Amino acid sequence: MNQAVYSSLKALHYHDRMSAMSAGRMPAPVHVRIKPTNVCNHNCYFCAYRTDDISLGEDMVVRDRIPQDKMREIVDDLIAMGVRAVTFSGGGEPLIYPYIAETIERLAAGGIKIASLTNGSRLKGKVADAVAAHATWIRVSIDGWDGPSYGEYRGVDADAFEDVMTNLADFSARGSDCVLGASVIVDERNAGHIVELCRRLKEAGAQHAKISPCIVSNAGEENNAYHAAFKDTVRAQISEARALDDHSFHVVDHYHDMEVDFAKPYRHCAFARVLTVIGADCKIYTCQDKAYTASGTLGSIADQSFREFWYGEENSQRLRDLNPAVACRHHCVADGKNRLLNDYLSLDPEHLPFV
Repeated sequence: MNQAVYSSLKALHYHDRMSAMSAGRMPAPVHVRIKPTNVCNHNCYFCAYRTDDISLGEDMVVRDRIPQDKMREIVDDLIAMGVRAVTFSGGGEPLIYPYIAETIERLAAGGIKIASLTNGSRLKGKVADAVAAHATWIRVSIDGWDGPSYGEYRGVDADAFEDVMTNLADFSARGSDCVLGASVIVDERNAGHIVELCRRLKEAGAQHAKISPCIVSNAGEENNAYHAAFKDTVRAQISEARALDDHSFHVVDHYHDMEVDFAKPYRHCAFARVLTVIGADCKIYTCQDKAYTASGTLGSIADQSFREFWYGEENSQRLRDLNPAVACRHHCVADGKNRLLNDYLSLDPEHLPFV
């Protein structure tokens, strides 16, 4: 049987967390996203943290980064709490963080699985050494299909495209167990170049390319209207790109319309208890969708440890007060997972044997 990488069912494998929530206790997170820095060496016009039409990141301060001592404290807490995985993301470019290699090594020594999203520009040297030795996967965000288009997308020199391709090829040549993937965000500019880009990624040693739509608005209707003009082109490109699939490379199709009705049929965000976000501002956020926003802020760990905060009454109360049916009437990447978790947690234990 083939083993799936993407699934909404993963959290259900952590029976200790499910039992804690069923008993009304706060479980340790299974997975923590850490945004170590908000500084980025690219200036992408479509970046969700810097786009006025999207509310993500409205309170973000670009200069923020987690101090070294605080990061060490966070790592020690995550290990002690039994957190199972950490993903580094932005904010900014996580591999720019000056203590990233040290942090990866400390997490790995504590038995925590590691992954990172990145633009790939710093996937070399000691950073690449640490990722290759310890990470489960790394996913490079890429959108331009050649030097000029890449430079236009990201506000960098045109030769930066070949630099990233070289980094990918060099990383792949290490023969690491770390899965090297790519994330291709589709808009009207690159819609007709997906095959071309996927071919380059495969040649550079990427093991998969995940194709997803760009988000231009919080409103589903507006987002879908934007994509309608070139959706057929994208579908044809993805179909053609699948001819590249083999034992070493796979095209992952996540290109779809955004839902229009964001109503949530549940009043409890169970998923926020199994995956949480630590920002570069040393604040804890409910989720990726609400990072660097007032509505998504659970509290600060600037003057207390993550462990103290997570199990404290402030965090418990904030999570109890969070009602997705009221507060989350927007696109939510965890909606499907939350529906499953809430269904699981609502089951009457007296009737479980009647499968």
